[in-house]
Amino acid sequence: MTESSSTKLLNGDACRRTLNGKNASKNGYVKNHCLFQQSQKYSRSGEKKQNATHNPSLYKKPFMEYFEETPLLVAVLTYMGYGILTVFGYLRDFLRHWNIEKCHVARERDEQKDFVPLYQDFENFYTRNLYMRIRDNWNRPICSVPGAKMDLVERVTHNYNWTFEHTGKVVKDVINMGSYNYLGFAENTGPCADAAIEVTQKYGAGVGSTRCEMGNLDIHEELEELVARFLGVESSMAFGMGFATNSMNIPALTGKGCLILSDELNHASLVLGARLSGSTIRVFKHNNMQSLEKLLRDAIVHGQPRTHRPWKKILIVVEGIYSMEGSIVRLPEVVALKKRYKAYLYLDEAHSIGALGPNGRGVVDYFGLDPRDVDIMMGTFTKSFGAAGGYIGGKKELIDYLRSHSHSAVYATSMAPPVAQQIITSMKTIMGEDGTSLGTDRLRQLSENTNYFRRRLREMGFIIYGNDDSPVVPLMLYMPAKIGAFGREMLKRNIGTVVVGFPATPIIESRARFCVSAAHTREMLDTALEAISEVGDLLQLKYSRREKPLPSLGWMSEESLLQD
Repeated sequence: MTESSSTKLLNGDACRRTLNGKNASKNGYVKNHCLFQQSQKYSRSGEKKQNATHNPSLYKKPFMEYFEETPLLVAVLTYMGYGILTVFGYLRDFLRHWNIEKCHVARERDEQKDFVPLYQDFENFYTRNLYMRIRDNWNRPICSVPGAKMDLVERVTHNYNWTFEHTGKVVKDVINMGSYNYLGFAENTGPCADAAIEVTQKYGAGVGSTRCEMGNLDIHEELEELVARFLGVESSMAFGMGFATNSMNIPALTGKGCLILSDELNHASLVLGARLSGSTIRVFKHNNMQSLEKLLRDAIVHGQPRTHRPWKKILIVVEGIYSMEGSIVRLPEVVALKKRYKAYLYLDEAHSIGALGPNGRGVVDYFGLDPRDVDIMMGTFTKSFGAAGGYIGGKKELIDYLRSHSHSAVYATSMAPPVAQQIITSMKTIMGEDGTSLGTDRLRQLSENTNYFRRRLREMGFIIYGNDDSPVVPLMLYMPAKIGAFGREMLKRNIGTVVVGFPATPIIESRARFCVSAAHTREMLDTALEAISEVGDLLQLKYSRREKPLPSLGWMSEESLLQD
């Protein structure tokens, strides 16, 4: 994400100067991943397309993404910050070794010094000396429904975040800008809660068995039929844990002699599943179609290492919305490549299902594609549906195979009945089968809130990553000291946020991640935006040097812009 200024993006987009013809020395360049441009100011200068599949005809609507280059000064100061923290970390380790400073870290007893070490001191260096200094920003106890507002248990630390004590007080009505409650179904009142209570009284809270033994309830089969209908596929299967839906099913689909092509920013569950499968894994650059196509060509031309035999199977693994970048997969192009090179496509819609598309059916619905073009459709119920678990949808033959070969299907306990009912009720609401327009209203509200929140943050001068339609909104912080400071200052203003740093992100790209919800009112968003702007001024976070766009002249296709 911090390519040199002279480098063009591999997917055909150039790194353009922020000012027309002027040297933007303070910031370098802005990376706008876009197939349609809004005004002449950002029109292309006729650069040659480097990827045959980078074709605007594949898209039925504008596709805009922003990845502004890290300012050079900020990058240097960030590296210096980590360097200073590292030096002081080694100094504190030296003081702990000589018992000058009290050591709270788990380590080997003296009588075990000849044993193979259980705790690796060097591997825990980052945790001891960097993470612990800002640990108070995570794992805060919540004592209410994590809806648009929530209550937090107040806690204090007397030993610099090594341990915490509850004060007995509760911080009331904190605006929740961190939960994946995209459609606002995380609630304890209303039709979903009432239906879940009724099912709990009928079935109980748990099942106590696997699906293939005594844990297959009629409500599970009803859920799977509904999910298949919602997705527009032949069949589906539900699982009790979203993470395991990926990590336990990918090994059932691929194995030795197979090739997995994985986006470099794929979720840990996808990475783990790919590793457990025993397949060969090759990584392509994030959302970069030229990188993916090169790997596909090389795989077909060269085959397997050493033997050069054809791969048994080539599986492309991507996500709908990438939860740390806020970007949306270029699915039309991925599908075109998949068809051209006869590969299979595994689409993880954990964050996009329910949150994208006119009907809330995810990224496939968002781009207006045929669900049959995606071989394996995966998603979770933990975000838009306010529940837990995950699903896989596709052809009936695929689902029948997974029922007998997936570890998550054979060995895992069945989904709890109240959870299944929560999903059924919320999904029917989205589909409009509850007899109301509540689902449609929430989808529209989420879209309006997302566009409003992103637009206001960009106008304030923050560097915001991702797609305009993505409810995941990363705000760049960069420096390690600002990670903790931003989270604490926002909580002082009664705003709950999620801050993220290394190793979850590149070392110089720490960020705050906001998740917009349909449950947020315009008043809540304005309150949050006012606090963000105030903290941004306090911590000097308004790094953007991007010139504000001119008033819209209407959406124009890439061909017409190139002709102009």
